[in-house]
Amino acid sequence: MSQPQATMPSRDRATPTKVAGLSMLERPGPGPAVLLLHGIGSNARSFAPLFPALPAELRLIAWNAPGYLGSEPLAADWPVAADYARAAERLLDGLGLARVHVVGHSLGTLIAAALAEHAPQRVASLTLAAAANGYGCDRGAALPPGVAARLEDLERLGAAAFSRARAPRLVFDPAANRAVVAQVEAEMAQIDPGGYGQALRMLASGDLPGTVARLGHRPNFIIGAEDRITPPDQTQAAAAAWPAARDGRPEVAVIPRAGHAVHQQAPVPFARALLRLVPALRGTQPLPGKGDPHDG
Repeated sequence: MSQPQATMPSRDRATPTKVAGLSMLERPGPGPAVLLLHGIGSNARSFAPLFPALPAELRLIAWNAPGYLGSEPLAADWPVAADYARAAERLLDGLGLARVHVVGHSLGTLIAAALAEHAPQRVASLTLAAAANGYGCDRGAALPPGVAARLEDLERLGAAAFSRARAPRLVFDPAANRAVVAQVEAEMAQIDPGGYGQALRMLASGDLPGTVARLGHRPNFIIGAEDRITPPDQTQAAAAAWPAARDGRPEVAVIPRAGHAVHQQAPVPFARALLRLVPALRGTQPLPGKGDPHDG
């Protein structure tokens, strides 16, 4: 008698839940687990377009960082990337996951790299998208002008007007991609000023190239070719910090016709780049066919 075939989870099915004081979206799957860490003006929902583009076997976990969408804030007024990495470890402990593939976007690249530095045994692979290199400020020092201006703008405008002003800059050709801009704006409008302020201070003290230089994992990089927020030269600088004598230069996958919100604007090319960079995630089920406007 033939054995019944295992039913694969839907690529689109994601469930909001909360573990260890952190809220998240999770898509179940029997295969490798992938932890997705969002950027500073975003939240877990930014990864929703990516879910159906990735193999159904994968267990996808998109967190809301401390201070975002119901996740408890960190205790320190000026946290550093390692504080967020420890929160990510608590989440993994709560989920019973010893080891995951980690994908960080923008501010999430600082957290992902800190997790790989401080808990390398928990990281099966490391992929950094739209790398945010940080400003290397001392904790408690004056914020760089651009960082301080963002806090001032948020306080002056409020979250809705702040997101309306900033969202188009995250998308390549915003006039032709209004739906993506609307999605980015809707997520940014949900930021909490307290959590956002903590994250901005962490960004000010961040030093992604310095962290990459100390890593035991060789990172992978993905960048939107038209990124105006963290331009490709930032990603190239972070990649160049990896000592070539260790295991060759990291590969940088460049997604054409995509801006800073590369995983939202070009989810299928982003997924294919990720699967090429991390073969362990490829799975056995066919990926969606062409149809993404950015699919080459």
